Amino acid sequence: MLQIANIRKNATEVAERLSIRGLDGKTLVANVLELDEKNRAKRTEMESLQSKGNQLTGQIGELYKSGQKEAGDALKLASAEIKEQLKTLEADVELGDQAMLQLLLTIPNTPSTEVPLGKTPDDNLEVSQWGSKPDLSSQSLPHWELAAKYDIIDFELGVKLTGAGFPVYKGKGAIFQRALIQFFLNEAGKAGYTEIQPPLLVNADSGYGTGQLPDKEGQMYHSTVDDLYLIPTAEVPITNLYRDVILNEGQLPIKNAGYTPCFRREAGSYGAHVRGLNRLHQFDKIEIVQIVKPENSYGVLEEMQTYVQGLLQKLGLHYRVLLLCGGDMGFTSAKTYDMEVWSAAQEKWLECSSVSNFETFQTNRLKCRFRNTEGKTELAHSLNGSALALPRIVAALLENNQTPDGIKVPEVLVPYTGFDMIN
Repeated sequence: MLQIANIRKNATEVAERLSIRGLDGKTLVANVLELDEKNRAKRTEMESLQSKGNQLTGQIGELYKSGQKEAGDALKLASAEIKEQLKTLEADVELGDQAMLQLLLTIPNTPSTEVPLGKTPDDNLEVSQWGSKPDLSSQSLPHWELAAKYDIIDFELGVKLTGAGFPVYKGKGAIFQRALIQFFLNEAGKAGYTEIQPPLLVNADSGYGTGQLPDKEGQMYHSTVDDLYLIPTAEVPITNLYRDVILNEGQLPIKNAGYTPCFRREAGSYGAHVRGLNRLHQFDKIEIVQIVKPENSYGVLEEMQTYVQGLLQKLGLHYRVLLLCGGDMGFTSAKTYDMEVWSAAQEKWLECSSVSNFETFQTNRLKCRFRNTEGKTELAHSLNGSALALPRIVAALLENNQTPDGIKVPEVLVPYTGFDMIN
């Protein structure tokens, strides 16, 4: 959530940055400032009346002490009228604060000035590519056919148990999935991330804290009886560890990593592009999260996206890095890099990771602050990234490494799988 104080102080800059998303930044900012002016006027009126009431209270006591009962009774009546007026004003101020909160919750984060203009994925900026496209034979198969051929992932059985988008991993497929999870967690540990095993259900406060609510409410599975949400990503519980926390500057940066299943309704998703592992309702992902000092966050963003690239390189996957345009960025992000792996059998790019800097957008909601060397508290910056999401990684590895004898397991995974070929 944007800070009202920053909007007041830097209205023109905030409007310009919101326009990078293709929004009418001037109108959004003007609406906030108009409501803010009304709220501040009401608050000033309330505080003035409170001060007047406090003065009367003191005068009433003095009058009664000096024996001036009639004058004291008159002021007591006036004081009672002020208290009634204050009740109305206090209610108005509270309503104004709630209206401001609801307005701010509808406004996305301000993009970094480095974010390119654009409205659709076609406007994203390709930053780099690594590796080359695998040269497969004309008999190569997409991953869903490979999964059936080697009996490692059963999509139809998942439909029987739950529904579409809930695959069953079997035999070497299950081992391969577990190997990737362990490999990613071990690599995160080597990079200085502390492993966290968080709950898979969170309360509404956690959803609001990281910006999933109210923006993505329709995409989350909701257990209505207990009013809990299944997590769409480990980012939600891990970042919320620092909700309502004041850290010491010496504790920063905080680096956490966590493996969890992730649950997404993906309402409205359909068509050939969602076949197989391309889009699921339940999938496994390792998430990396950092809480850092504001002046370091963009350097950390580059560090995190470089780290994710390193994982893809160790797996030998051809990939590209995209800097997302304003119109394609997530609601909470100030700057996002996407990594896409090449799917040789499908002949298209598959997104497998997003790495984002949220600046203070999440930490303002979370009230996640740190005490600097001068003893003052300020909002930290939060970042997160997929390192990595498994479904499309598995899809690319199966397709790109297929041979007439089976599917070759990347060398770095063999110590985790215990076999070098899926056949």
